Amino acid sequence: MLPSSLTRAITACLLGLALHAQAAGDPVAGRLKAEDGRCFECHGERGEGGAPVAGAEPKFAKLGGQHADYLVKQLQDFRSGKRANDFMRMLVRELDDADLRDIAAYFASQPLMQGSPQPGHDTGARLYREGDAARGVIACASCHGESGKTAPAAGGLSVPIVRGQDARYLEEQLGHWRSGFRRNSPGDVMNQATRALTDAEVRALSAYLAAPAAP
Repeated sequence: MLPSSLTRAITACLLGLALHAQAAGDPVAGRLKAEDGRCFECHGERGEGGAPVAGAEPKFAKLGGQHADYLVKQLQDFRSGKRANDFMRMLVRELDDADLRDIAAYFASQPLMQGSPQPGHDTGARLYREGDAARGVIACASCHGESGKTAPAAGGLSVPIVRGQDARYLEEQLGHWRSGFRRNSPGDVMNQATRALTDAEVRALSAYLAAPAAP
């Protein structure tokens, strides 16, 4: 059984998701706002992710096909400072919720992020599917789905699609959850779920999720 503190966090997460419904944005307007707001410089015109300079290792999140409501929440959290990133906060601080919904709708309308081949990741696959209850590591699949491509929520906030995301970005974010630098999941469920992971396990999970899903 999972520790009671993690069970409570998961419950709080589900309640928070159910209460965070978002109105739909306009993807046509969102494209113009995303271009004007410099989103393409880092995340790519179609949300395919990118690198800080040409030829460098990818660094920025893939946004293509991500759930719009999830993207809106992240943009709101950057704007408020709840999710710490000075550059992102600077970019979105003058945008209102309608702007954020439009930008999110544009990236959500783009082709779903695709994975790339990765080295062996048996440990990552096991942790994703089964977790480790003895250490309080919940199975990632219990929230993100067996494939890592969760369906849009009905009337609530979607759990993000993680399959096909960039491995370096995933590794960085899992590290931020684990250290407590990032704390914007409902009930701090991600902080608790990642707290016991080792560096090697974080890398293995990131590689597993960054690879294309098995047919």
